[in-house]
Formats: sequence, structure tokens, C-alpha cells
Amino acid sequence: MNLFEKEALIAKQAVELENATPEEIIAFAVATFPNLTFACSFGAEDVVLVDMLQKVSPTTDIFYLDTDFHFKETYETRDRMIERYPGIPFVEVKPEITPEQQAAQYGEELWKTDANQCCGIRKVEPLTRILSQYEAWITGIRRDQAPTRANAKKIEYDTKFGLVKFNPIAHWTTEDVWNYIRENDVIYNPLHDQNYPSIGCEYCTRQVMPGEDPRAGRWAGQEKTECGLHK
Repeated sequence: MNLFEKEALIAKQAVELENATPEEIIAFAVATFPNLTFACSFGAEDVVLVDMLQKVSPTTDIFYLDTDFHFKETYETRDRMIERYPGIPFVEVKPEITPEQQAAQYGEELWKTDANQCCGIRKVEPLTRILSQYEAWITGIRRDQAPTRANAKKIEYDTKFGLVKFNPIAHWTTEDVWNYIRENDVIYNPLHDQNYPSIGCEYCTRQVMPGEDPRAGRWAGQEKTECGLHK
């Protein structure tokens, strides 16, 4: 399928899939783009999608970006997910340089002096590398997470990485996510119970106080709202 055919299909399916269930979107994605992967952060949205994939297409590739800076609770959630779904390989994708090499080249605590560069090294470059092997990917972004995601479609062409992007739960609310987790007994990161609605790297994520935006805990004090993985 060439780019023109993909764009035509995406434009048509974006309308037709708007009212489809997440499971139906996943099934369509798998059937249409067998060379497909899912990017898992082990956040609430992503553990939901892992559970759905296990039911709809258990052989679909799943990877996670190990920045070396995650909370210990995130790594523990990963380990519990691996135990819960033994048939699913969670592929680890690492940055090309270690934290020690990064500190030597760019200075200690780069996340404080240049958070964009830190995210570029530890997230964007590894993601670009792994996505180059696929023609489509699935993400857990939702429209009500942030203004930058408000116009996300269920299926769209990802111009940044040059492949098709599926957002099966784009229309879901936070309540929808947690209803699914409770109803299906899905494993989730315990930090969510400690006022961490959005969980990134340990050094750049803080608790969210009552009344704050759910993503206020990400890169607090900086003019930054996205790590660069999504437009």
C-alpha cells in the first residue's frame, strides 16, 4: 500500500471508525496493517490497551521505552504485567547512550537544563528507531488529556514518524479508563492512587494537587507539555 492509498484509506476510515469501539478499531488495525506495534508506557490507558490486545490480537508486538529514569513503581508494574500476560513479549527499547554517558556529554541533570534535549535522547530517538520497523502503531492518547491532543482522531497519518497511527480510546474519559480497569481487574501503576494521573520519568513528574490540570505534574515549572512522541 503506497502513501496515497494509505492517506485515502485513513481519511475514509477516520470517519467510519469514529463511533467504533476500541476493540473494533484494534481489530481493524491488525487486519489492515499486520506490521503493527503498540507503544506501552504502563500508564492507565496503556494497561487497558494491553488487556484489549491480549483478547483481540495477543500476537501483536508491544514495546516500551526504558528511559532508565522511570519510577520503581513503573518497573514493578511492567513486571506484574509480564506475569499476568506470559504470552505477550514486552520489547524493551533503550536510548543509545547510558545516563552516565549523557551526564558526561551534556552535563548532570540534563532534564533540568534542557528537558527537550533529554526527552529527545531518551524517548524520541529510541521511538523513531523502533517505529521505523513498522507501518502502523497504536497509542493510548485521549482527547481530554491535554489541549494538544484534543483533535486526535481514531486513525490518522503520523507525519512525524511516517506511519499510520491508531488511537482506539481517543474518545474515552478518565472515568471510562478506570471503569474498564475495575471491571476487568487490570493491573495498574499504584502511583495513580497517589495523585499521579500522568506518569513519566521520575525526575520530571510530580504529584498533582486538587484542582490542577491532570498533566500539571509533568515538567512542572517548565514551558513544556509533551515529550515529543505525539504532535
